[in-house]
Amino acid sequence: MKFAKVMPTILGGALLLASVSSAAAAPVSDQSIPLQAPYASEEGIPLNSGTDDTIFNYLGQQEQFLNSDVKSQLKIVKRNTDTSGVRHFRLKQYIKGIPVYGAEQTVHLDKTGAVSSALGDLPPIEEQAIPNDGVAEISGEDAIRIATEEATSRIGELGAAEITPQAELNIYHHEEDGQTYLVYITEVNVLEPAPLRTKYFINAVDGSIVSQFDLINFATGTGTGVLGDTKTLTTTQSGSTFQLKDTTRGNGIQTYTANNGSSLPGTLLTDSDNVWTDRAGVDAHAHAAATYDFYKNKFNRNGINGNGLLIRSTVHYGSNYNNAFWNGAQIVFGDGDGTTFRSLSGDLDVVGHELTHGVIEYTANLEYRNEPGALNEAFADIFGNTIQSKNWLLGDDIYTPNIPGDALRSLSNPTLYGQPDKYSDRYTGTQDNGGVHTNSGIINKAYYLAAQGGTHNGVTVTGIGRDKAIQIFYSTLVNYLTPTSKFAAAKTATIQAAKDLYGATSAEATAITKAYQAVGL
Repeated sequence: MKFAKVMPTILGGALLLASVSSAAAAPVSDQSIPLQAPYASEEGIPLNSGTDDTIFNYLGQQEQFLNSDVKSQLKIVKRNTDTSGVRHFRLKQYIKGIPVYGAEQTVHLDKTGAVSSALGDLPPIEEQAIPNDGVAEISGEDAIRIATEEATSRIGELGAAEITPQAELNIYHHEEDGQTYLVYITEVNVLEPAPLRTKYFINAVDGSIVSQFDLINFATGTGTGVLGDTKTLTTTQSGSTFQLKDTTRGNGIQTYTANNGSSLPGTLLTDSDNVWTDRAGVDAHAHAAATYDFYKNKFNRNGINGNGLLIRSTVHYGSNYNNAFWNGAQIVFGDGDGTTFRSLSGDLDVVGHELTHGVIEYTANLEYRNEPGALNEAFADIFGNTIQSKNWLLGDDIYTPNIPGDALRSLSNPTLYGQPDKYSDRYTGTQDNGGVHTNSGIINKAYYLAAQGGTHNGVTVTGIGRDKAIQIFYSTLVNYLTPTSKFAAAKTATIQAAKDLYGATSAEATAITKAYQAVGL
């Protein structure tokens, strides 16, 4: 293993999403379980302090669980203690032993062992409402076939699956029609004849498609500024050849080239003298390492999944491909056309954004549509931008290289690039999975105000700095949000995270509260 200084070049690639108009709509309410007083004895001492019983006793008092066996419906799936000593528990809901899609509850115990907050979105499902008494009439293989046929009808004959499809039986409460379905959840994930990753909800009784949405997280970057900079890379020597393989971080970082084809991961990049000339590969490798280091140093997180998951990147995907994406297993970068984009790997913001989509998938797993999807995009923007903290722009190093200072998005002023900066101006249509790349600007602005401060919509916020703000947003993502969290729930969760980390009456909690107020939440 050796270290080499290299001179990278940026090649380019990303999809610039068309802007969509915003329309005002009434605010939504927080759907979290209302917080009551901590479950305590007459002396004020929490019963079964710090134990699982504390959690189940507390939840058993909530209206929706009265007269029911809480332990048969909710299972603890994750436990975590943060730096302030607050313990966080994530629970999933099951009915008849079948998981309820998106139904997660987070419960938080303060240092005394008392319940300090409970957040989550559990749909109002009665056991008797489960179709066909929870018995599927089709098989998981049938569901995969139905999904594959639908995808084929859209893009043509499918290439090999990037991830072997699975089908999991779930209970699904469909918000659009208010009905409860027994479904198989499956994915189609292919690169040929075009990159596609779609999640399907297949009715397990009659085989119809109840719902579907696309999951590929397309990144879009901006600008100039990376040409000619020298980076130090961690590589691996194999005989007389050097490989873009870093074995010092988690389970490794590996960088490949698709050689302008579409097979992934492609060919591992190699060099004869450890002085690298593939500039897109250099940046992909160096920026993946920088992102890993950011999560490790800031949050003591070991990679994307917290357990050192291998980070694999592929550059030179396709021909003049103006895009980059996280496909659930790795990140992929095209070379761009040289006019709209340089290689997306040339911008650390964008690489950090894409890898953060992976972190999100392993934590809150925010559903990639409507408000949860906008939260997904916002958190990816926020963490991607914070790695360097050089400005408040996203992708300014690769987008429109012939237009100095141009960017894809701005956290400080989302309206510069067609995003709303307050909730009343949010987009309410169906384009872009319900405006995931548009409405993310609202949360981006709230983060900016919390960190930097300022007056917005008549509300003055005293900033707490990026370091504290990002700790609060990280705890929010990892410990409080659930897959179907909306903006109101995110506000509640972020305020609670600030209180748990810094105190209920702290300047930090006040800043977060006012930042959300300033964007109309």
